[in-house]
Amino acid sequence: MEFKYDPSAGGFQVNMGGMGRSRPAGAKKPRKPIGGKGARFAINLAVTLAVGFVYFYVSLPALNPHASEFYGFLLLLCLVYCVCAMTTAGFQGEGAKGYFKFVREQCAVPFFLILAVVLVSLVGALSSWVVLRANSYQKLLTVQPGDFASEIDEISYDQIPMLDGASAQRLGDRKLGELADMVSQFEVAEDYTQINYQGRPVRVTPLRYGDVIKWFNNRANGLPAYLVIDMVTQGVEVVRLAEGMKYTTAEHFSRNLPRHLRFHYPTMMFDTPVFEIDENGTPWWVCAKREKTIGLFGGDDNRGAVLVNAITGACEYCEQVPAWVDHVYSAGLIIEQYNYYGMYHKGFWNSLFGQRDVTVTTQGYNYLAIGDDVWVYTGVTSVGGDESNIGFLLSNERTKETHYYAVAGAEEFSAMSSAEGQVQQMRYNATFPLLLNIAGYPTYFMALKDAASLVKMYAMVNVSQYQIVATGATVMECEANYRAMLARGGLIGESQAELTPSEALNTSAGTITAIRSAVIGGDSYYYLYLRADGGTGTEIFRASAADVPVAPLLSEGDRVTVAWLDSAAGPYWTGAYSVTPG
Repeated sequence: MEFKYDPSAGGFQVNMGGMGRSRPAGAKKPRKPIGGKGARFAINLAVTLAVGFVYFYVSLPALNPHASEFYGFLLLLCLVYCVCAMTTAGFQGEGAKGYFKFVREQCAVPFFLILAVVLVSLVGALSSWVVLRANSYQKLLTVQPGDFASEIDEISYDQIPMLDGASAQRLGDRKLGELADMVSQFEVAEDYTQINYQGRPVRVTPLRYGDVIKWFNNRANGLPAYLVIDMVTQGVEVVRLAEGMKYTTAEHFSRNLPRHLRFHYPTMMFDTPVFEIDENGTPWWVCAKREKTIGLFGGDDNRGAVLVNAITGACEYCEQVPAWVDHVYSAGLIIEQYNYYGMYHKGFWNSLFGQRDVTVTTQGYNYLAIGDDVWVYTGVTSVGGDESNIGFLLSNERTKETHYYAVAGAEEFSAMSSAEGQVQQMRYNATFPLLLNIAGYPTYFMALKDAASLVKMYAMVNVSQYQIVATGATVMECEANYRAMLARGGLIGESQAELTPSEALNTSAGTITAIRSAVIGGDSYYYLYLRADGGTGTEIFRASAADVPVAPLLSEGDRVTVAWLDSAAGPYWTGAYSVTPG
């Protein structure tokens, strides 16, 4: 303590020295470190591992240097450790400079790991940059040129898928609504995978729990059934399982399918799991293994798949999948790879400037059953965006075998508009078309749906001459009308215009007892009352004047032999006939 006289201050002043000194206003109270250096390291590490485990359990990042989420996971761990270190060490510092200095001194390993992660990510992105690797991207898909007429067989009626995903979903929801023991607890999942099952094109989808409470009440037994929708007959079958499916995307915790996969294959990257059934009806998840083939992050491709039994959870990686598997390469992946092929086969800069021979796929695709596989179909057009196709693509979703067919004509949406215009008074909507070989001509085939998404009719549109449009209540009736139009246009001979008996034609012979006419949708139709030879009953046959030019000339008493198809509106008389005047 010191006394000092200061007249300007009014007398003696007392200097207390160090006693009673207070902190400047606003100063922070120093924080003490927690324990010793070893204890702090243990606490920091424990918190970091706990946060990392929770994040890994919830987000399920692949522990793979080719996965971008892996680097985000590493950055998270480093940041959590640094924050914990600042907390446990009693950090005192001012501004960003102080934080930076503290991290460099106290968190050297995480600090340099962050720098390494950022550097590797930048180098990896650069090594995958399409500008530098356009030639590698172009080679992701091998495209084989093909001849349409010789390589694409005329498909039989029991192989033509007539339902799109939306119509299948409508049928599936309606079928579940009929099942009183299931409808209150379960819903139909939105998978609706198209597969070939026992030689027929079908869509399959599992059930899912209605909500979390219903999951909790039913999880012990699992999901009790899946649905099979026949895409030809439109029939829906509910397949009840003796033991429920316990490993699905609708599950939670350890039985959730992505989590089940991640804990069995922590380093593997996967495409979206696909629900399928084998030839015995056993439900499986086909989880294609995703790989990066260009640089660190580019060139997505699949190699084999992990097959997961939806009932037991047993899983196995197969580089060569069994023949019953239909989906290893998704339609999205195939289309992406073809777009690389079409855009960069003459270099990256050509895709921007000049654009010589640059092609892309059209905005849509569909599936076609060929043999025992499912093939994805999409059109190919020039990059200019006109309303015509220069060809189309067929690619096997199990093997990625891809064929390009150079067939110029209308693009799919123009064909859909043409088909809708044919029945505009009914306001039907066309589904995205398939491409079929009808009498050697590439032909768009599509279903026509009403406002309730129910299939009412079918349409066929010639690819090269899309003004040639035929419709029918059944596929056979539609094809009969289409062949007749091709014959009238001189594109095929009369012999090709007639459907053969193997294509489900029936024949009847008899005498006309009455004939009536009507105009439907602008077309003239004739209804023949036919008394079969040697019989007493009468059959009614419907005929279009466009398909049977002789129909307006017929009279009561004429004897006729007709070739007909069974349709929803009754027997339909095709263009095949013989007439003996009465």
